[in-house]
Amino acid sequence: MDIFLLSYLKRSMLFRRILVLIIVLSMSVSIGFLVYDSLKKELKIIDGDTGIQVKTMGKDVETVLEQVGILVESYDYVSVPLGHKLSDETVEEIQIKRAVPVTIQVEGRSTQVMTYYDTIGETIQANGIVMGPLDRIYNGSLDDPIEAGMDIRIIRVKEEQHTETEPIPYAVVQIPNENMNRGEQKIVQAGANGVLEKYYKLTYEDGRIVSKEFMNEKVISDPVDELVEFGTVPNFKTSRGDVVRYSKVIEMNATSYTSSFADTGKHPEHPEFGICYTGMKAREGIIAVDPKVIPLYTKVYVEVVGSAPDYGFAIAGDIGSAIKGNIIDVYLDSREAVAKWGKKKVKVYILKEQNDTRWKENTYSKK
Repeated sequence: MDIFLLSYLKRSMLFRRILVLIIVLSMSVSIGFLVYDSLKKELKIIDGDTGIQVKTMGKDVETVLEQVGILVESYDYVSVPLGHKLSDETVEEIQIKRAVPVTIQVEGRSTQVMTYYDTIGETIQANGIVMGPLDRIYNGSLDDPIEAGMDIRIIRVKEEQHTETEPIPYAVVQIPNENMNRGEQKIVQAGANGVLEKYYKLTYEDGRIVSKEFMNEKVISDPVDELVEFGTVPNFKTSRGDVVRYSKVIEMNATSYTSSFADTGKHPEHPEFGICYTGMKAREGIIAVDPKVIPLYTKVYVEVVGSAPDYGFAIAGDIGSAIKGNIIDVYLDSREAVAKWGKKKVKVYILKEQNDTRWKENTYSKK
């Protein structure tokens, strides 16, 4: 056989073998693609604001995320569990929300947490914090959106009723007593304060009172008036210590007289010698008056204006032709005493008690 022919045949056989191999490989690749295409799964991954379409042979979410290089932390949100088995019948969607750091302050404690929730209220609830009906967010609300680095301060608010007791002062009622000396008084009924309760609403924020609002008040007990009697009777104390109670005082001029003939025109032998107009026996303690000014039988006290001793207690028991108006004539025992007396300015106090035992018609004697 020609060597050229033999060489040709050998090359033809090699070519056919190569061709067959190529065909076999092409068929294998095609079949592989057909198998892969039949087994692959399609997913849509939304990571924050970014979305990607993925075709994978992975069997679960965690595998797919690793294949595409998406790392999620334990505090991030993934819409389906990482071990979720993928379906090759539907296009599944996986949402990822990245957690951001925020600080929560409550009841004096400050804690930093990672949250993927949208609002303050959701974040607080997710961290096991229960908001009371009056609690509030400092400078914000539960519906405010979460921002990275946000400082969330929860203010605990509490309201309670507070009662305060106040005294209701009693009144002092003054009652005139016409039997008591002026300047004297006595308590006839002790006063007592009443009790008033006032009700307030106290508002606490984090244990501190921030407002006190008056709500109502109630009288628990009424006050009892204190009754005080006060004297109305004018009086003064003499140099001898006697308290003189009077109803009226008259400023007068006072002269003096005796039972002598020079003063009365009667001698001792005269049956009316030493007898006053009222029938009283003339003696110290008898004064002659103008009955239009001081009625007869009126008991008085005669105070001398100046340094001389007072005439003292007396009774209007006589009259005289020269005794008119604001003039009295006081009885003295001797002409020497009359001469010494002269004429004096006096104050005549009309005694409050006309039955004053310090003057007795038949037994009175000057001290």
